[in-house]
Order: sequence, then C-alpha cells, then structure tokens
Amino acid sequence: MKNENEKLDQLFENLENQWDIQEMNSQHANRFSEKLALKKRKKNYSFIYAIAASVVVVFGITLFYTNNEKPKELKFASKETKQTDSIFTVLIEHQLEQIKAKKSPENEKIISDALQQMKALDSDYEKIKHELEVNGESKPIIYAMISNLQTRISFLQNVLQHIEETEKFKTLNDEKTI
Repeated sequence: MKNENEKLDQLFENLENQWDIQEMNSQHANRFSEKLALKKRKKNYSFIYAIAASVVVVFGITLFYTNNEKPKELKFASKETKQTDSIFTVLIEHQLEQIKAKKSPENEKIISDALQQMKALDSDYEKIKHELEVNGESKPIIYAMISNLQTRISFLQNVLQHIEETEKFKTLNDEKTI
C-alpha cells in the first residue's frame, strides 16, 4: 500500500510544473451565468408547450368522441313516429344480437355480408330521417321510413333463417358421418 502511495506522490511531483494555473477572464463567469439563464428559460417554455399540446390532444379527443355519437331519436317527428321508430329499432337490434351470437367459422361470411348490407340500409334510413327533419312529416317520407324498417327486419329474419338452416344441415351431415 505504501508503495502505491509513493508512486502517486511521485507522479504528482513530476507533473507539478505542467499544471495550467491561468485564471479565467473576469467576463467568463458573467457569460456562463447568462448562458445558464437562457437554458433555464428554454426549459420553461418547453414545459409550457408540452402542457398546451396535452390540452389540445385532450380537447381533440373529446370533440372526436362527442361528434361521432349519432342521436338515435328523431328530433322533428310526432310522438307516433318516434314510437314506431323505437319499436322497430329495438326489434332490429335484438335480431342483430341474435345473428352476432350465432357467429362461427362456417357462417362468418354470411354474417359479414349481412352486416355490410345492414350498413347500407342504415345509411338509407339516415337519409330518410334527414328528409323528415328538413321537410317535416309527410305520407311518402313516413311510408319510406316504415318500409326501410320493415325491409331491415325481414332481411335479418331471412339471414337468421339461413344461418339456422346451415347449422341444421351441418348437424345432419355430422350425424351421418359418425
């Protein structure tokens, strides 16, 4: 241990005249302080920008989700029209749930095609609702609305029946092969 300490002492003695002992310019400390103050200010601004960006993102998400919610209820319709719409809508949603519950690899294509067709019928229904709001209740618009609702219900009933026939056929074929 003494040997190592002696070596270190000797090393420092050899370097003794080679040290840079010049003093810094008197303005150096002031410039350093100014640069340090500028860095601190920049950090404060970045923090404020981060908060502002977060607020904008939250605000944007809020607008996105509130604007995508479509009102299901008819705004400018009589009580009977609203009631008819709600009854048919409940029936349609119930049948859609039944179809989605029967989803399997064998009937996946049927269900996806049916859901795509339902989207087209739904968009037609939205157009009818818009006409109802713009032009008010008239016999042709009410007839178109009810016709669309009936078409959607009968279409879903046909899809359900087709799925059940496919399942029955598969069950019969499975029983014969066993």
